[in-house]
Amino acid sequence: MSALPFIQWLESGTAHSARWHSESAAAAPSRVVIIDDQTSADEAYGLACQGIALLWRGDYQNARQMLVALDRRVDRRSPRTKDPDPAKAFHLYRQTRSQRARTLGALLVELNADYVMSLRRAPDVREACREVYGPADGPCVMSLRTLLGLIGAHEWRHKGIEVAAIGGRIHPHYGVFAPIRSEYLELLAAAPLPALTDSLSVAFDIGTGTGVVAALLARRGIRRVIATDLDSRALECARENIARLGLAGQVDVQQRDLFPEGLAILVVCNPPWIPARPSSSIERGIYDPDSHMLHEFLKGLPQHLAAGGEGWLILSDLAEHLGLRTRADLLQAFDKAGLQVLGEHQMRPTHARASDARDPLHQARAAEVTSLWRLGAASASLNS
Repeated sequence: MSALPFIQWLESGTAHSARWHSESAAAAPSRVVIIDDQTSADEAYGLACQGIALLWRGDYQNARQMLVALDRRVDRRSPRTKDPDPAKAFHLYRQTRSQRARTLGALLVELNADYVMSLRRAPDVREACREVYGPADGPCVMSLRTLLGLIGAHEWRHKGIEVAAIGGRIHPHYGVFAPIRSEYLELLAAAPLPALTDSLSVAFDIGTGTGVVAALLARRGIRRVIATDLDSRALECARENIARLGLAGQVDVQQRDLFPEGLAILVVCNPPWIPARPSSSIERGIYDPDSHMLHEFLKGLPQHLAAGGEGWLILSDLAEHLGLRTRADLLQAFDKAGLQVLGEHQMRPTHARASDARDPLHQARAAEVTSLWRLGAASASLNS
């Protein structure tokens, strides 16, 4: 944590400072006021709306209640009308969520040099913080929302998520997108493997995240799977999960920008589905500016497919229903990369938000379909 900037504030006439931590890489707030159990939610909300940070003193459980009260005030002031234009509705949704994040992120807590909060009824968060940040390097200040995220991630990391397709559990780490949607895993489990898999049993998993796709490919009998990612948290997470599942002899996790060296009979990629800019580390699993990862994967795929090999692209059409990308755009990207469609397997999502009429994006989510696109090099068909 030594590279973190510092936040400064005045308390009881004395100047204080601590390392400032923000998952969204936001600058340390320039104005900080001390609030406590006696501060009203309306007063705190007014200060937060002015861009003033609120450093909490007092009772930890009351701080959580303050966060809930601030959330209610943000919700009351959020736009209620739904724009009939899907793209405008999406951008309004993003703006609203961004404003909510800024307001709720204004409520801060301080941790000492051993990740201990000096608040009444505060939980022990030392292990949760060390898992993500390593040993403490002096006192630090972060938003209460971030701290709650660390606590939740710590619980998920230890409990894990049961994944039927791999016959085991995946333990997601903080900041690594968790495999909570099952339809894409079911598609991967059911799609027919390329004909030459028995003789050339090598697969690549591009952007492995938790390692769940690599584990599934190994469970399906692929003898060697190379899983790649650039993010250090994802790499640690994937390696731990692969080891827990007893698959370290089949799966090699490598730090790479997309493709490893060599050729594979099967190359799988589940890129972020929405072409928009992420605002935090966890959102990198959802949002991909200008569909950069998608296009780079398609561009490089033909050069990494063995003869008779296939590329499997897992992609939701939610972006199409939001007016952010068309099916014609996607098919044109396949063609431009020198790829042909060998097949498309589809499944509708079953998660709760798909049926929640209160969701601002309900119309698009209700129509969403997740596809597994089986792609091959176009030149291969011409030469056969």
